[in-house]
Amino acid sequence: MRLTDKQLQAIKQVVAAVVGEEATITLFGSRVDDSQKGGDVDLLISLNYEVERPALVSAKISARLVRVFQGRKVDVLLSAPNLQSLPIHQIAKSKGVAL
Repeated sequence: MRLTDKQLQAIKQVVAAVVGEEATITLFGSRVDDSQKGGDVDLLISLNYEVERPALVSAKISARLVRVFQGRKVDVLLSAPNLQSLPIHQIAKSKGVAL
């Protein structure tokens, strides 16, 4: 996994501040592969409650983390009981790493 301990802590803090500490966070995509370089940060945030405004929630988390990562793109994918599950959700869950 190509994230520092400081970056991992920042991700956990931002997610907890926006959606609560009960959220589970999964890193997926190129940052999971130690042999690659660069790339954005792809996160799956799984919640056990319904999300009323998912686009806003994703944008808040992403915007805060972009600042932490000094401009590096952060993609946030949400999973919640009221949201449609897409193939990308299954890929993130099966190939990702829980933080």
